[in-house]
Amino acid sequence: MKRTATIIVAVIAVVMIWRLFETLLGPGAGTGEQTQPPVTVALTPVEKISIEDIGHFTGSLLPRSQFIAAPKISGRLENVLVDIGDEVEFGQLIAVMDDDEISRQAEKAQADLQVSRASIDEAKSSMEVARREFERVKTLYEKEIASEADYDMAGARYTAQSARYDVAVAQVDQKEAAWKEAQVRLSYTRIRATWEEGGEKGDKRVVGERFKYEGSMLTPNTPIVSILDISSLLAVIHIVERDYPKVKSGMEATIITDAYPDRNFSGKVVRIAPLLQETSRQARVEIEIPNQDYLLKPGMFIRVEISFGVHENASVIPSAALARREGRQGVFIADLQSMTANFVPVTVGITNNGLTEVLEPEISGHVVYLGQHLLEHGAPINVAEEGN
Repeated sequence: MKRTATIIVAVIAVVMIWRLFETLLGPGAGTGEQTQPPVTVALTPVEKISIEDIGHFTGSLLPRSQFIAAPKISGRLENVLVDIGDEVEFGQLIAVMDDDEISRQAEKAQADLQVSRASIDEAKSSMEVARREFERVKTLYEKEIASEADYDMAGARYTAQSARYDVAVAQVDQKEAAWKEAQVRLSYTRIRATWEEGGEKGDKRVVGERFKYEGSMLTPNTPIVSILDISSLLAVIHIVERDYPKVKSGMEATIITDAYPDRNFSGKVVRIAPLLQETSRQARVEIEIPNQDYLLKPGMFIRVEISFGVHENASVIPSAALARREGRQGVFIADLQSMTANFVPVTVGITNNGLTEVLEPEISGHVVYLGQHLLEHGAPINVAEEGN
């Protein structure tokens, strides 16, 4: 009797546990027929439109060219005639160095030259006298009137005077070279804005930086000011390996800067580095931008857009519709008859303005773009009404 009561209690306990199990897992628990509640999702149709492949990059602006105005000699900076932001013309005087000592050296060199030129006149006159005397003695010697000793002595005097004249000529050349050198050194105390490329009168550039002030003691090549050409600028960007084959010289580019948010500037790709830096795996690209109104300045941060081409009649979905399942990228396509969503792996192409091109496979219908993170392949769905 006691054993029978124990069996009854055990059976009741099993029944209660089974009913609790059914309550927690829902109808069909333990039969292999579990059901998943529908997931509310938002759908959008797959569109056939044109999509543009646009590369987005960031970079900085550089001047088209720049050089540093610096002295070629040592000395004290006496005056700087330009300052930051000033326009300068080709050949314009921009700085003056103390020239007292060099001026005296130039004056001395000029005086020495004048003395040498005077001595050459004297030497020439003495040589002419010796030449005429030699010719007279030679004539008398040929008539056997003058002795051989007189003839030899006259010839020696003429030779000596000729040599003296040659030395005087050489000294004039030497003094003239010294005077020209002093003139050049004197010119070095006047520092002018000169540049090689396209340099001519009327060509203008602008002072970028000032490094020294009046009274500074300078050594050769000490920077005084920098001179910039900003009539056109270079936008420097760096592209990754994926985009490198797409960029070609001559491509048009759109430049945007925070200084002028409502205005776009146009440029053209002019140079592409033939290598990618090993540390960054990026290549340098230079874009030339006309800047006649001087609105853009070197050092500005910029955003650059380059159009790589347009794909016509492309299958396009919202980028938000993409999902990953088991390491594969794809989309959930809605079956509106069975009200389920099926995961389809896809290969994507261009992404632009929140839209993504699907290259493979060819898809159509509607894709899930909200709620797909809750879905698995074949999951039941409810379609949200617009506005909810």
